[in-house]
Amino acid sequence: MSATAVLLLSCPDQRGVVAAVADFIAQHGGNIVHAEQHTDDVEKVFFQRVEFELDGFGLGRDEILNAFSTVSSRFDMSVDLKFTDTLPRVGILASKQSHCLFDLLSRWRSGELPAHVAVVIDNHPDHADLVRHMGVPYVHLPVTPESKEAQERALLDELREQSVDLVVLARYMQILSPLVVNAYRSRIINIHHSFLPAFIGANPYRQAHDRGVKIIGATAHYVTEELDEGPILDQEVSRVSHRDSVADLTRKGRDLETIVLARAVRAHLEHRVLVYGRKTVVFG
Repeated sequence: MSATAVLLLSCPDQRGVVAAVADFIAQHGGNIVHAEQHTDDVEKVFFQRVEFELDGFGLGRDEILNAFSTVSSRFDMSVDLKFTDTLPRVGILASKQSHCLFDLLSRWRSGELPAHVAVVIDNHPDHADLVRHMGVPYVHLPVTPESKEAQERALLDELREQSVDLVVLARYMQILSPLVVNAYRSRIINIHHSFLPAFIGANPYRQAHDRGVKIIGATAHYVTEELDEGPILDQEVSRVSHRDSVADLTRKGRDLETIVLARAVRAHLEHRVLVYGRKTVVFG
């Protein structure tokens, strides 16, 4: 497919925004291939994702934002511009549990995820052979309570050395400090093994079993300084019953985790996410 540009826009809701954006693209010989919009009626904020072909477009890539400023300033817009032929570089952080890590690598190798997996960083040595077999650099950075600060500095050094754009926590069982979170704001995706905000904390499947729940779930969200409170990207649930053991709940939960994390990562990589406040708009 030919390369396209993606404009991600947000501004106070007002008349004429859609027409002005479309007119700008048309005036420069562009052809819109996808357009989707949403209005938050409570906050009175307008959101839009517009994707257009670069072939035949009258502006160079480095000229688009400057030219578009006549539109963005008129409507007090926040604007982000992405190009679909520029593959984001992804760093995956992992611990002992392997299901999310292996699923992401398999999807990436099969071409489902438009990215370059630059590195896998693991605080346990368990997955080195498989990751290297997949053709991905593998870094083992063990961590203890006493070494956590130094380990995070080394982790950040590795992410920067690999020019990582997006960090994915594939069941990485460590709480990231503000040092890491602030370096990759709205660019760290975590998979939480429950349907947030229910059963926050350790062993959610035991909590769910003890409460006799009828559904379990998984939640993918951006990481913020507040534990498990970041903007939600994707969620999924599965029905369960009194016949399900803790092992059954864990097995079903792992299936949900892989699906939800993959969907969230794909949405981010395809430039379909706009963050505002504690929420996200995830376009189709």
